[in-house]
Amino acid sequence: MLRRLVLISLVLSAIALGIAWQWLEQGMNKALTIPNDGYTLTVPAGSNLNQLAVQLEAEGVLPDVWPLKIFTRLNNRGRIRAGEYEFAAGVTVMGLLEKLESGDIKYYQITFPEGLTLNQWLLLLQARENIRPMPGLDAAGVGAALGITSTNPEGWFAPDTYSFAAGDSALSVLRRAHQKMQAQLAMLWQSRAPGLPYESPYEALIMASIIEKETGAVGERAAIAGVFVRRLRKGMRLQTDPTVIYGLGEDYTGNLRRKHLSSPSPYNTYRIKGLPPTPIANPGAAAIEAALHPAEGQALYFVAKGDGGHYFSNSLAEHQRAVRQYQINQRRKDYRSSPQ
Repeated sequence: MLRRLVLISLVLSAIALGIAWQWLEQGMNKALTIPNDGYTLTVPAGSNLNQLAVQLEAEGVLPDVWPLKIFTRLNNRGRIRAGEYEFAAGVTVMGLLEKLESGDIKYYQITFPEGLTLNQWLLLLQARENIRPMPGLDAAGVGAALGITSTNPEGWFAPDTYSFAAGDSALSVLRRAHQKMQAQLAMLWQSRAPGLPYESPYEALIMASIIEKETGAVGERAAIAGVFVRRLRKGMRLQTDPTVIYGLGEDYTGNLRRKHLSSPSPYNTYRIKGLPPTPIANPGAAAIEAALHPAEGQALYFVAKGDGGHYFSNSLAEHQRAVRQYQINQRRKDYRSSPQ
């Protein structure tokens, strides 16, 4: 009799266990209630799965919290990562768990085009609502936070498209851009042309920033680099407008005047010899490549033709004729100094 009772008890326990497991399996395979256009779940830092389960049940997304709670407890699972998660219609409770555990968070992108200044980068970052704001962050603060030893951190950030998760800080994006520029400059410096008038990679970076601001035409970068390198070798002033404009800062209103070219400034290359003290923008890899591999030739001058390209001259007399032709006598109504 006792043996029969034990056997019945075991059978009933097995049946109960089977029913429980079937209930648990069905609960984990049940679809979430998600609209056709999807559902975004924000997981704050420090949240745990139980808290999220209660939230999802209250929002009507999770049909029942208990299968998820019991399954994670029995299998020692449920370690999740903070961030934004996107779920499509039809995803199951198990799919929810697996995505949260894998940290498959949603990423956004931000693009920094070549030739922008660090202050312009900061404006782009401030305009993005999904990047954690850093009140009071300015160029000097960025330089200090990233350990950039130059007096001005301008130029030390590689233009590119960067991915970030919601809540990432602006500084974290800038740190990656800075690290990329450091690696990029070091690599390109190793294969530089011989005999360049730069004492360091930093001087090449300064030159690259000037080239970047002078032209966006792929075929002209090396030619413009050649002009500036030859002028440096001859002890001539660079006499490039973008450096003057950078030195004027907020005082520049879009019209460069003769008084600006004669005003004292460490960035006024009409008055100083050699390179300005820092880059004037964040140059792309192509501009750095041009600075390190300038085109051969005799040209010492160039002037914008108004169609986005430049006319190069070997002598001052030829340059003056080109200035009269393109800047004075036949200035185009649709004049532009850089390519579209």
